[in-house]
Amino acid sequence: MHKSGFVNIVGNPNVGKSTLSNLLIGERLSIITSKAQTTRHRIFGIVNGSYNDGVQDVDYQIVFSDTPGVLKPNYKLQESMLNYSRSALQDADVLLYVTDTVETPDKHSDFLAEVEKLSCPIIVIINKIDLIDQKQLEEKVNYWHEQIPNAEIVPVSALHSFNTSNIIRHIAEMLPESDPYYDKDQLTDKPTRFFVNEIIREKILLYYKKEIPYSVEVEVEEFVESDDNVNIRAVIHVARDSQKGIIIGHQGVAIKKLGTLARRDIEKFLDKKVFLQLYVKVTKDWRDKDAMLKQFGYDVK
Repeated sequence: MHKSGFVNIVGNPNVGKSTLSNLLIGERLSIITSKAQTTRHRIFGIVNGSYNDGVQDVDYQIVFSDTPGVLKPNYKLQESMLNYSRSALQDADVLLYVTDTVETPDKHSDFLAEVEKLSCPIIVIINKIDLIDQKQLEEKVNYWHEQIPNAEIVPVSALHSFNTSNIIRHIAEMLPESDPYYDKDQLTDKPTRFFVNEIIREKILLYYKKEIPYSVEVEVEEFVESDDNVNIRAVIHVARDSQKGIIIGHQGVAIKKLGTLARRDIEKFLDKKVFLQLYVKVTKDWRDKDAMLKQFGYDVK
Protein backbone atom coordinates (compact mmCIF):
# COMPACT_ATOMS: atom_id res chain seq x y z
CA MET A 1 0.00 0.00 0.00
CA HIS A 2 1.14 3.56 -0.70
CA LYS A 3 -0.32 6.78 0.71
CA SER A 4 0.34 10.33 -0.44
CA GLY A 5 -1.10 13.72 0.33
CA PHE A 6 -0.66 17.43 0.83
CA VAL A 7 -0.34 18.54 4.45
CA ASN A 8 -0.65 22.30 4.60
CA ILE A 9 0.56 24.40 7.51
CA VAL A 10 -1.35 27.63 8.14
CA GLY A 11 -1.77 30.13 10.95
CA ASN A 12 -1.06 33.67 12.06
CA PRO A 13 2.41 35.28 11.93
CA ASN A 14 5.05 34.37 14.52
CA VAL A 15 3.36 31.25 15.91
CA GLY A 16 6.21 28.97 14.77
CA LYS A 17 4.91 27.53 11.48
CA SER A 18 8.30 27.54 9.80
CA THR A 19 10.07 26.11 12.86
CA LEU A 20 7.53 23.27 12.93
CA SER A 21 7.74 22.77 9.16
CA ASN A 22 11.53 22.48 9.20
CA LEU A 23 11.34 20.08 12.15
CA LEU A 24 8.83 17.78 10.45
CA ILE A 25 10.65 17.83 7.11
CA GLY A 26 14.01 17.30 8.77
CA GLU A 27 15.66 20.05 6.72
CA ARG A 28 15.89 23.82 7.09
CA LEU A 29 13.87 24.86 4.05
CA SER A 30 12.04 27.87 5.52
CA ILE A 31 13.95 30.82 6.90
CA ILE A 32 13.20 31.68 10.52
CA THR A 33 13.36 35.01 12.32
CA SER A 34 11.43 36.61 15.17
CA LYS A 35 9.93 39.14 12.74
CA ALA A 36 6.46 38.82 11.26
CA GLN A 37 6.09 38.20 7.52
CA THR A 38 9.35 36.26 7.31
CA THR A 39 7.77 33.63 5.02
CA ARG A 40 6.52 35.13 1.75
CA HIS A 41 6.07 32.07 -0.45
CA ARG A 42 4.42 28.69 -0.22
CA ILE A 43 7.25 26.18 0.17
CA PHE A 44 6.83 22.43 -0.34
CA GLY A 45 8.96 19.98 1.65
CA ILE A 46 8.66 16.29 0.80
CA VAL A 47 8.94 13.48 3.36
CA ASN A 48 8.99 9.80 2.38
CA GLY A 49 8.78 6.90 4.79
CA SER A 50 6.96 3.76 5.85
CA TYR A 51 5.24 2.25 8.85
CA ASN A 52 3.54 -1.03 9.73
CA ASP A 53 -0.16 -0.83 10.52
CA GLY A 54 -0.17 -4.21 12.22
CA VAL A 55 -1.12 -6.04 9.04
CA GLN A 56 1.19 -4.74 6.35
CA ASP A 57 3.95 -2.24 5.60
CA VAL A 58 2.63 1.08 4.32
CA ASP A 59 4.82 3.44 2.30
CA TYR A 60 3.93 7.12 2.30
CA GLN A 61 4.85 10.49 0.88
CA ILE A 62 3.87 13.63 2.79
CA VAL A 63 4.09 16.91 0.89
CA PHE A 64 4.30 19.55 3.60
CA SER A 65 3.46 23.11 2.60
CA ASP A 66 4.67 26.03 4.73
CA THR A 67 2.72 29.23 4.10
CA PRO A 68 2.95 32.93 5.00
CA GLY A 69 1.26 34.08 8.18
CA VAL A 70 -2.28 35.35 7.77
CA LEU A 71 -2.48 39.14 7.64
CA LYS A 72 -4.59 42.07 6.49
CA PRO A 73 -2.95 43.07 3.19
CA ASN A 74 -1.78 46.66 2.70
CA TYR A 75 -0.18 46.18 -0.74
CA LYS A 76 -0.13 43.63 -3.56
CA LEU A 77 2.78 41.62 -2.17
CA GLN A 78 0.78 40.96 0.99
CA GLU A 79 -2.28 40.10 -1.13
CA SER A 80 -0.17 37.42 -2.83
CA MET A 81 1.00 36.15 0.57
CA LEU A 82 -2.59 35.89 1.80
CA ASN A 83 -3.56 34.07 -1.41
CA TYR A 84 -0.94 31.42 -0.65
CA SER A 85 -2.50 30.87 2.77
CA ARG A 86 -6.02 30.70 1.37
CA SER A 87 -5.04 28.33 -1.44
CA ALA A 88 -3.60 26.00 1.21
CA LEU A 89 -7.14 25.56 2.55
CA GLN A 90 -8.39 24.37 -0.83
CA ASP A 91 -5.96 21.55 -1.63
CA ALA A 92 -5.16 20.12 1.80
CA ASP A 93 -5.55 16.41 2.48
CA VAL A 94 -4.68 17.23 6.09
CA LEU A 95 -4.51 20.75 7.54
CA LEU A 96 -2.20 21.77 10.37
CA TYR A 97 -3.52 24.95 11.95
CA VAL A 98 -0.73 26.34 14.11
CA THR A 99 -1.46 28.63 17.02
CA ASP A 100 0.58 29.28 20.14
CA THR A 101 0.21 30.08 23.83
CA VAL A 102 0.90 33.79 23.32
CA GLU A 103 -1.31 35.06 20.51
CA THR A 104 -4.91 36.19 20.82
CA PRO A 105 -6.74 33.02 19.68
CA ASP A 106 -9.38 34.76 17.56
CA LYS A 107 -6.92 36.97 15.68
CA HIS A 108 -7.94 37.05 11.97
CA SER A 109 -11.22 35.36 12.86
CA ASP A 110 -12.43 35.51 9.23
CA PHE A 111 -9.63 33.17 8.15
CA LEU A 112 -10.29 30.92 11.13
CA ALA A 113 -13.95 30.74 10.09
CA GLU A 114 -12.79 29.34 6.72
CA VAL A 115 -10.72 26.73 8.53
CA GLU A 116 -13.71 25.66 10.63
CA LYS A 117 -15.72 24.85 7.46
CA LEU A 118 -13.16 22.42 6.02
CA SER A 119 -14.08 18.77 5.60
CA CYS A 120 -10.50 17.44 5.58
CA PRO A 121 -8.84 16.25 8.82
CA ILE A 122 -7.57 19.19 10.90
CA ILE A 123 -4.88 19.10 13.55
CA VAL A 124 -4.60 22.20 15.73
CA ILE A 125 -1.00 22.54 16.88
CA ILE A 126 -0.68 24.61 20.06
CA ASN A 127 2.97 25.69 19.96
CA LYS A 128 5.24 27.20 22.63
CA ILE A 129 3.72 25.24 25.49
CA ASP A 130 7.02 25.64 27.36
CA LEU A 131 5.93 29.22 28.09
CA ILE A 132 2.85 28.35 30.21
CA ASP A 133 1.86 26.06 33.08
CA GLN A 134 -0.40 23.00 32.95
CA LYS A 135 -3.57 24.83 34.01
CA GLN A 136 -3.15 27.45 31.29
CA LEU A 137 -2.48 24.71 28.75
CA GLU A 138 -5.69 22.89 29.69
CA GLU A 139 -7.59 26.14 29.16
CA LYS A 140 -6.02 26.52 25.68
CA VAL A 141 -6.86 22.93 24.75
CA ASN A 142 -10.47 23.35 25.89
CA TYR A 143 -10.79 26.59 23.94
CA TRP A 144 -9.69 24.94 20.69
CA HIS A 145 -11.91 21.91 21.26
CA GLU A 146 -14.84 24.31 21.42
CA GLN A 147 -13.61 26.39 18.47
CA ILE A 148 -13.03 23.50 16.04
CA PRO A 149 -14.84 20.45 17.50
CA ASN A 150 -13.73 18.05 14.75
CA ALA A 151 -10.05 18.91 15.07
CA GLU A 152 -7.41 17.02 16.99
CA ILE A 153 -5.47 19.18 19.44
CA VAL A 154 -1.73 18.57 19.77
CA PRO A 155 0.27 20.75 22.23
CA VAL A 156 3.97 21.02 21.28
CA SER A 157 7.12 23.03 21.62
CA ALA A 158 8.59 23.05 18.11
CA LEU A 159 11.66 24.94 19.29
CA HIS A 160 12.50 22.21 21.80
CA SER A 161 11.15 19.28 19.70
CA PHE A 162 8.71 18.43 22.51
CA ASN A 163 5.74 16.14 21.73
CA THR A 164 6.51 16.21 17.99
CA SER A 165 7.97 12.74 17.41
CA ASN A 166 4.64 11.00 16.63
CA ILE A 167 3.14 13.69 14.38
CA ILE A 168 4.59 12.30 11.13
CA ARG A 169 3.26 8.78 11.75
CA HIS A 170 -0.15 10.12 12.74
CA ILE A 171 -0.37 12.29 9.62
CA ALA A 172 0.69 9.39 7.39
CA GLU A 173 -2.17 7.30 8.79
CA MET A 174 -4.64 10.02 7.75
CA LEU A 175 -3.50 10.25 4.13
CA PRO A 176 -5.48 8.74 1.24
CA GLU A 177 -4.13 5.84 -0.78
CA SER A 178 -2.25 7.30 -3.73
CA ASP A 179 0.90 7.00 -5.78
CA PRO A 180 3.65 9.48 -4.84
CA TYR A 181 3.32 12.97 -6.31
CA TYR A 182 7.07 13.56 -6.51
CA ASP A 183 10.19 11.47 -7.10
CA LYS A 184 11.25 9.72 -3.92
CA ASP A 185 14.64 11.47 -3.87
CA GLN A 186 13.14 14.96 -4.24
CA LEU A 187 13.15 17.17 -1.14
CA THR A 188 11.32 20.30 -2.36
CA ASP A 189 9.61 21.88 -5.35
CA LYS A 190 11.85 24.96 -5.24
CA PRO A 191 15.12 25.40 -7.20
CA THR A 192 18.48 26.09 -5.54
CA ARG A 193 18.34 29.78 -6.52
CA PHE A 194 15.19 30.21 -4.45
CA PHE A 195 16.98 29.11 -1.28
CA VAL A 196 19.96 31.35 -2.04
CA ASN A 197 17.51 34.26 -2.30
CA GLU A 198 15.92 33.28 0.98
CA ILE A 199 19.23 32.98 2.85
CA ILE A 200 20.23 36.49 1.77
CA ARG A 201 16.79 37.84 2.70
CA GLU A 202 16.99 36.14 6.09
CA LYS A 203 20.23 37.99 6.85
CA ILE A 204 18.57 41.26 5.84
CA LEU A 205 15.71 40.49 8.24
CA LEU A 206 18.20 39.84 11.03
CA TYR A 207 20.70 42.63 10.33
CA TYR A 208 18.49 45.61 9.37
CA LYS A 209 15.70 47.23 11.34
CA LYS A 210 12.36 48.98 10.91
CA GLU A 211 10.85 48.93 7.42
CA ILE A 212 13.95 47.85 5.50
CA PRO A 213 13.41 44.03 5.56
CA TYR A 214 9.81 44.45 4.38
CA SER A 215 10.81 46.71 1.47
CA VAL A 216 13.45 44.35 0.10
CA GLU A 217 13.39 41.56 -2.47
CA VAL A 218 16.42 39.50 -3.51
CA GLU A 219 17.00 38.25 -7.06
CA VAL A 220 19.84 35.95 -8.11
CA GLU A 221 20.97 37.16 -11.53
CA GLU A 222 23.90 34.79 -11.97
CA PHE A 223 24.53 31.31 -10.58
CA VAL A 224 27.56 29.57 -12.10
CA GLU A 225 28.52 26.28 -10.50
CA SER A 226 31.69 24.24 -10.95
CA ASP A 227 32.98 21.14 -9.19
CA ASP A 228 34.67 23.19 -6.46
CA ASN A 229 32.80 26.47 -6.12
CA VAL A 230 29.80 28.61 -7.04
CA ASN A 231 29.83 32.17 -8.32
CA ILE A 232 26.68 34.05 -7.38
CA ARG A 233 25.64 37.58 -8.29
CA ALA A 234 22.49 38.79 -6.52
CA VAL A 235 20.57 42.05 -6.66
CA ILE A 236 18.85 43.46 -3.61
CA HIS A 237 15.81 45.44 -4.76
CA VAL A 238 14.62 48.25 -2.50
CA ALA A 239 11.49 50.36 -2.84
CA ARG A 240 12.96 53.83 -2.24
CA ASP A 241 16.24 55.71 -2.81
CA SER A 242 16.84 56.26 0.92
CA GLN A 243 16.77 52.51 1.55
CA LYS A 244 19.67 51.89 -0.84
CA GLY A 245 22.04 53.90 1.34
CA ILE A 246 20.93 52.04 4.46
CA ILE A 247 21.54 48.64 2.87
CA ILE A 248 25.02 49.68 1.66
CA GLY A 249 25.98 51.53 4.85
CA HIS A 250 28.81 54.00 5.42
CA GLN A 251 31.70 53.16 3.08
CA GLY A 252 29.96 49.87 2.23
CA VAL A 253 30.41 48.39 5.70
CA ALA A 254 26.81 47.15 6.06
CA ILE A 255 26.60 45.34 2.73
CA LYS A 256 30.02 43.74 3.30
CA LYS A 257 28.83 42.32 6.62
CA LEU A 258 25.58 41.18 4.99
CA GLY A 259 27.55 39.43 2.25
CA THR A 260 29.79 37.66 4.75
CA LEU A 261 26.86 36.40 6.84
CA ALA A 262 24.93 35.22 3.76
CA ARG A 263 27.94 33.58 2.11
CA ARG A 264 28.66 31.45 5.17
CA ASP A 265 25.15 30.00 5.22
CA ILE A 266 25.02 29.55 1.45
CA GLU A 267 28.28 27.58 1.65
CA LYS A 268 26.73 25.32 4.31
CA PHE A 269 23.62 24.87 2.17
CA LEU A 270 25.51 24.08 -1.05
CA ASP A 271 28.49 22.39 0.63
CA LYS A 272 30.81 24.33 -1.70
CA LYS A 273 32.96 27.43 -1.61
CA VAL A 274 30.89 30.46 -2.66
CA PHE A 275 31.91 33.75 -4.25
CA LEU A 276 29.03 36.13 -3.59
CA GLN A 277 28.55 39.58 -5.13
CA LEU A 278 25.71 41.77 -3.86
CA TYR A 279 24.32 44.84 -5.60
CA VAL A 280 21.52 47.18 -4.58
CA LYS A 281 18.96 48.52 -7.03
CA VAL A 282 16.08 50.92 -6.46
CA THR A 283 12.92 49.39 -7.96
CA LYS A 284 10.31 51.90 -6.91
CA ASP A 285 7.14 50.52 -5.33
CA TRP A 286 7.91 46.96 -6.49
CA ARG A 287 5.56 45.57 -3.81
CA ASP A 288 2.56 47.04 -5.67
CA LYS A 289 3.53 46.22 -9.27
CA ASP A 290 2.16 43.04 -10.82
CA ALA A 291 4.98 42.72 -13.36
CA MET A 292 7.68 42.93 -10.70
CA LEU A 293 5.90 40.51 -8.37
CA LYS A 294 5.60 37.97 -11.20
CA GLN A 295 9.30 38.45 -12.00
CA PHE A 296 10.12 37.67 -8.36
CA GLY A 297 8.04 34.47 -8.46
CA TYR A 298 4.85 35.54 -6.67
CA ASP A 299 1.37 34.49 -7.75
CA VAL A 300 -0.57 37.58 -8.78
CA LYS A 301 -4.32 37.44 -9.39
